[in-house]
Amino acid sequence: MLTGIHFLLSYACNFECDHCFVFSGPSAEGTFTIRQIQSVLEEARKIGTVEWIYFEGGEPCLYYPLMLEGVKRARAMGFQLGVVTNAYFAASVEDARLWLQPLADLGIADLSVSDDAYHYENAEDNPAKRAIACARELGMPVASLCIEEPTVEGPSEQGTVEPKKGAPVVGGDVMFRGRAVEKLVEGLPRRPWKEFTECPYEDLQDPGRVHLDCYGNVHLCQGISMGNMWQTPLSNLVRAYKAEAHPICAPLVGGGPAALAEAYEVDRQDGYVDACHLCYDVRLHLLDRFPQYLAPKQVYGIG
Repeated sequence: MLTGIHFLLSYACNFECDHCFVFSGPSAEGTFTIRQIQSVLEEARKIGTVEWIYFEGGEPCLYYPLMLEGVKRARAMGFQLGVVTNAYFAASVEDARLWLQPLADLGIADLSVSDDAYHYENAEDNPAKRAIACARELGMPVASLCIEEPTVEGPSEQGTVEPKKGAPVVGGDVMFRGRAVEKLVEGLPRRPWKEFTECPYEDLQDPGRVHLDCYGNVHLCQGISMGNMWQTPLSNLVRAYKAEAHPICAPLVGGGPAALAEAYEVDRQDGYVDACHLCYDVRLHLLDRFPQYLAPKQVYGIG
């Protein structure tokens, strides 16, 4: 029952956060055209169960006219709309209103604003907080997205990297995939790879939402593609999808990242911070073997 479609409107972003799933940054490429957006919306209507359309990235407001036109067309087709942004544009309350008023007028049902230390270290001069306050004044449903830095939870052996049962675990909101694997795992406690026997975040058997990029990838999870919607229409991909027939999702559904590693006899490290860390590491080893399903390489920091 797919109910949500999330446009990764662009991989470009004005920030280059350490925790970013998709390696977004100022030099990242890949942006939808309005014709592509219209094509996706028509396919979403054909699916019959899609209720929500989101625009995110990267940073979708870097392409504000494109995003606004996409929102207008989606609203005209009866979809509920959401936007995820870091609100970089809110240099003042007046600026925030200039950007948010058109979205409020269109009846945006969800505005999610990134507001954490990865985006804004200065609590005194915080565009996210200005945008949130302005959105509330405009009557927009708004929420703060706050990703906490990793913390160690457990006994006094904090900081250990020994992959043993009962070692401390990592708390916080970071999922260790994408740039987080390069930037944030050092010094954190790890657990044996065999312990990660389920995917704790995604329902790969019956996905409720997918993320789409301009290259045509239909992400079940960032970097795991259902297929390419420019080669096979999105509505056909969704109807034909079966997790048990997908070379990456089948083992993940059956036994988590540990089963994925075993299925393809991938060399493992001694330990991993969390399930995402193991899954991402295994997928890195399989990129050239399954280019159709592990795409694009942008999400893996390549290219």
